[in-house]
Amino acid sequence: MELLEIRDLSVGYGKHPRPAVAHVSLQVRQGEVVSIVGESGSGKTTVIRAVMGLLPSGGRVTGGEILFEGSSLLGRTKEELRALRGSRISMIFQDSGAMINPIRRIGDQYVEYIRTHEKLSKKDAFARGVEMLERMRLPDGKNIMNSYPFQLSGGMRQRVGIAMAMTFEPRLLLADEPTSALDVTTQAQIVRQIMELRERWNTSVIIVTHNIGVAAYMADELLVMQHGKVVERGTREDVIQHPADDYTRRLLAAVPQMGGKRYVS
Repeated sequence: MELLEIRDLSVGYGKHPRPAVAHVSLQVRQGEVVSIVGESGSGKTTVIRAVMGLLPSGGRVTGGEILFEGSSLLGRTKEELRALRGSRISMIFQDSGAMINPIRRIGDQYVEYIRTHEKLSKKDAFARGVEMLERMRLPDGKNIMNSYPFQLSGGMRQRVGIAMAMTFEPRLLLADEPTSALDVTTQAQIVRQIMELRERWNTSVIIVTHNIGVAAYMADELLVMQHGKVVERGTREDVIQHPADDYTRRLLAAVPQMGGKRYVS
């Protein structure tokens, strides 16, 4: 049985006649990495926000179904979704620093987050936070817990976001452009760490990105979206080596070459 199954999903915003997402279906098995790739406005972020129940104001699911562990996510109460988020399904964002309160120390926010989901003392929650930060290869987790977000680099803030998302070892991690705000070296480090999460905890991952090179490196299955629809899907090898859609071919052609080789596999 699939961990997550999206069936014929459509999402609209306000009174706009054209849906932002139209008839999208995908399945994610335990431990599988699925990449959704497409340019800005293609609908890829809307898909994972619909899974989390975090569509922006005016956004609504207008058709289809979202099943997690065999049960529908649609129609659940805010309390039910809040209990699920962080514990069974987690999300990391394009710039985790933007999701962290800039005037509160990392530790204050991390402790509060942990205690929202688990009955721990502040001391034990602080220790859990330090442990998770150091698992994300952030040296001196205690010092980071006592820091403000502006005192950390973009890559460090992103690791804080991943650490928080993985605190309760969720079965599904949704990653929304997690590397696009980072330099190339830090991007590679973050990608490796997300892949290590899959190896360590058998976490399933859906990564949304406009970078087909990142998508191809990470994915077991690759979906290409354009104008709210899936225009191509398949294994990494099928999509990269034998693209059927002209849009996919254009995305691949845009990947830079080094020494005559295009690094997307």
